Amino acid sequence: MEQRILEILEQNSKITLEKMAIMLGVTQAALDEELNRLEANRTILGYHTVVDWEKTDRELVTALIEVKVTPQRGLGFDKIAERIYQYSEVTAVYLMSGGFDLTVVIEGKSMKDVALFVSQKLAPMDSVLSCATHFVLKKYKQNGVIFGPEEKDQRAAIWL
Repeated sequence: MEQRILEILEQNSKITLEKMAIMLGVTQAALDEELNRLEANRTILGYHTVVDWEKTDRELVTALIEVKVTPQRGLGFDKIAERIYQYSEVTAVYLMSGGFDLTVVIEGKSMKDVALFVSQKLAPMDSVLSCATHFVLKKYKQNGVIFGPEEKDQRAAIWL
């Protein structure tokens, strides 16, 4: 039942307890108890809404930063990752395999804000060896949600 609850919530965190209980064939009380357990043991860490910020007036720049670091003895990558994810600009930090160690996802009001974060906060850290910043130009899919489809221009083309 735990796996099914998590799958349902991952698809639609706004679903009512009543509807989910019916889908699972359990009582609302039993479902509520299971959800409380999953929240208490931190299997469920939060409930989020995916927003297409392009359809609002909010200006937001998202960047993925490849970071090479020197792991700390006895702590590996955990301590440096913890230092990085404490910054409010950081929305995600991932340990990676391959050519770099961490992917840091940040959001800023402008490309300059992102550049200042990298140059003033991230790059100067003792364990950071190098950074490569990639700006998100357009989101097509996030957290399993497809952005769009955008309406196509219905005007007729006129050739001169």
